[in-house]
Amino acid sequence: MNPILITGATSGIGQQLAKDYAESGQTVYVCGRNAEKLQELASLGSHVKPLQFDLTDLNSCKEALQDLDPVPHTWVLNAGDCEYIDDGVMDAALIKRVFTINVIGLANAIEGVQHHFTAGHHLVIVGSIASEMALPRAEAYGASKAAVSYLSRTLGVDLAPKGIKVSTVFPGFVKTPLTDKNDFPMPMMIEVDEAAKAIREGIESGKTNIYFPKRFTWILRILGSLPYSMQHHLAKKLIKDKQ
Repeated sequence: MNPILITGATSGIGQQLAKDYAESGQTVYVCGRNAEKLQELASLGSHVKPLQFDLTDLNSCKEALQDLDPVPHTWVLNAGDCEYIDDGVMDAALIKRVFTINVIGLANAIEGVQHHFTAGHHLVIVGSIASEMALPRAEAYGASKAAVSYLSRTLGVDLAPKGIKVSTVFPGFVKTPLTDKNDFPMPMMIEVDEAAKAIREGIESGKTNIYFPKRFTWILRILGSLPYSMQHHLAKKLIKDKQ
């Protein structure tokens, strides 16, 4: 079994993925900022290798990821965060925080590991189905994930001639500490172990785009393909229904 590296491994989907791969005996590099949670994962066995660093600091990324032995063949870049804008009142500091983690952190991670890339490697980037349609309060999160989606898909085009596969993950609502903070209905939410299983299966089958849960993400994709005027009408209805 080839080694795998996972960012955002101390919480949510990343943590579940790390546990699942560790239980299978696979060598797993687990990356995050929380030293205590990294050590909890490391206690699963010597094949779990903790790397503590801050993805928003490029130098920290490069130092932590410079020498990896054995070199991972699969790179799951999963770290991210979510904050919401209320009532359309712009908060530039909030936008910057979300983009710094979700977009700049992703770019830092890729720059930190790309010197390891070789033909046959698989880069897996976790986005969100929120990137498919404009949703209330998601000015920061949705826009950041739209950037992640575009970056991932474009990188897939550029790396394909080198024999490097790039997959983009589009989760719907997954029960994690991140969604536990939400104060609105989350239809068709799935458990984190289901999400991790969907990602593992998508990686194993070599899918370019990994969507789950299937029904919810299919609905959002259809709605996202509608003319913007219709999407705008639906979004306004969501706001009205909440009020």
